[in-house]
Amino acid sequence: MNTAWIYLLLAGLCEIGWAFGLKYSEGFTKVGVSVVTVIVMILSFVLLSQAMKHLPLGTAYATWTGIGAAGTAILGIVILNEPRDLIRIGCIVLIIVGVLGLKFLSSAE
Repeated sequence: MNTAWIYLLLAGLCEIGWAFGLKYSEGFTKVGVSVVTVIVMILSFVLLSQAMKHLPLGTAYATWTGIGAAGTAILGIVILNEPRDLIRIGCIVLIIVGVLGLKFLSSAE
């Protein structure tokens, strides 16, 4: 895995982090959580921009949002006891398959 993909993976993990931060900041009313959330959000964008230096825009952006969406949905199920019905899990699997397809079927610029 080259550096651009590592940056992209880290950016996606940060996206999961700031999504949860938004939930726990309670509308940015909790200062400490809000500050950490904004820092992680900025870090996510910085890492994404580094990945985009070497990856196609569509591949990088779709992968970043896919990691964030699937990861956040999975953690929502595990941590927040959100619905875990078969259709929801199937849709998450489709997102993951799409991200893996972009990784293994796309070439870097």
